[in-house]
Amino acid sequence: MTPFRIGFGFDVHQLVKGRKCILGGVEIEHSKGPLGHSDADVLIHAICDALLGAAGMRDIGFHFPNNDKRFKNIDSTVLLKHVCDLLNEKKFATGNIDCTLVLEEPKVNPHIPSMKKKLSEVMAVEENKISIKATTNEKMGFIGKKKGVAAYAVALIYAVS
Repeated sequence: MTPFRIGFGFDVHQLVKGRKCILGGVEIEHSKGPLGHSDADVLIHAICDALLGAAGMRDIGFHFPNNDKRFKNIDSTVLLKHVCDLLNEKKFATGNIDCTLVLEEPKVNPHIPSMKKKLSEVMAVEENKISIKATTNEKMGFIGKKKGVAAYAVALIYAVS
């Protein structure tokens, strides 16, 4: 088996009024939040897909289908913890995670340290193994019109004995 493996994750959700804005496991005060079956935390969903992809274990929808009532409004940190447990069972450890959030608002830069802390606790990895960046869509498309949020993630995992 190749000792190092890389996975890529992507997620996108509409932003709507009446939903909590949870990104990276952190609730951010805002008038809109991501719409989805779970808490719709796009950052965690992208990370889950990156980790699962690196391990060759399909995707988040396979493990946590959006038509399963057990996952309705679930805290995405629970999903991420389960993904990390799956990787541990397959004898993989996380090398690092690099992510980018794409949204016009709210501004997430002040919340990145809290997100890194929360993710490192859930994943049981050091904070310096997690990179989170944020950018806008330069007012273009549905994200630029403040109707959605997207996240990209890349994960490096490695085999452990």
